[in-house]
Amino acid sequence: MNLKFRNKRISGMLTVLPKKEIRFEDEIENYNFSAAKSLKLKLTMGYDKRRVADDETCTSDLCIKGLNYLFEKGLLQKQEIDALILVTQSPDYFMPPTSSIIQGKLELKQDMFCLDINQGCAGFVVGLFQAFSLLEQEAINKVVLLNADVLSRKVSRRDRNSNPLVGDGASITVIEKASDQSAIFANIKMDGRGAESLMIPAGGMRLPASPETAIMEEDANGNFRSKDNLVMKGDEVFNFVQTEVPPMIEALLKEADTSIEKVDYFMFHQPNKFMLQKLADKMGVAYSKMPNDIVQNYGNSSGVSIPVAITHTLGKKLEEGQYKLCLAGFGVGLTWSSILADIGNLSFCEMIDY
Repeated sequence: MNLKFRNKRISGMLTVLPKKEIRFEDEIENYNFSAAKSLKLKLTMGYDKRRVADDETCTSDLCIKGLNYLFEKGLLQKQEIDALILVTQSPDYFMPPTSSIIQGKLELKQDMFCLDINQGCAGFVVGLFQAFSLLEQEAINKVVLLNADVLSRKVSRRDRNSNPLVGDGASITVIEKASDQSAIFANIKMDGRGAESLMIPAGGMRLPASPETAIMEEDANGNFRSKDNLVMKGDEVFNFVQTEVPPMIEALLKEADTSIEKVDYFMFHQPNKFMLQKLADKMGVAYSKMPNDIVQNYGNSSGVSIPVAITHTLGKKLEEGQYKLCLAGFGVGLTWSSILADIGNLSFCEMIDY
């Protein structure tokens, strides 16, 4: 599905990361593998350190921290926010929506729109679509998009397939109406037939969490996890990304009547270094234009990894200038989506600790 938006702009971006840092070597003895094999995997996949929230920190806490920072710095005013969108797969509760909790704790105005979106790896891009759509309304001039997850606690510490890469974090992105007529090109595809490639089997209404779902089991590759934990079928995800993402980007660029060479940066979801390098090779994109170092510095924070890549790699550059960026998310769902837009001259583009 091809989409197009006009008269919209991203005016600021902030990422919030937990201070707690875990290094790959800190947990190497948890895995049912020799240290030599694990260290070899570290080099290939780009594992090193990741940021994780403590057991008391929830999605709303990270978002509130970031919003209060912007309020205190005068970078965002409470009364300006007409809509609050939260993209997460780790809400504070089943109900009420976590966006409502954030709105209430910050005492934002009642005359506003709050919405939770259940999306993962492509969540940041999907959230932008929703923000752009809401801005079509006369009553809505500024949308705050929150993307946050604390999924590290849903990963088995004995799962070398997932544990070394999953991190936590949040992003706050301000989107508003603009007079600029430049088109924002986008596309999205979904295939629920691959839903089991990335999922947490237990904990919902289909299979409620119980003592039985908490029992650890060993898989064919020597990883231990329970049905309460995240299950990632790495080979299926890798094949999906390599097969579906390049033609998606090719179609996006064709729709925008431009080329790979004219894109300044490809800010993609960060599953791991190996997958992104293979993707860049297949697309013919220089590694310098497609950053792949987020997992090794912060971990894979699901959809939040895209704004983390932006604030980490570009930061001040996006405050001082403008660049043509291609954003893409791919994973849970299965969902894959992308955006091509000129982004820059932001009021803020930075990263803070929680």
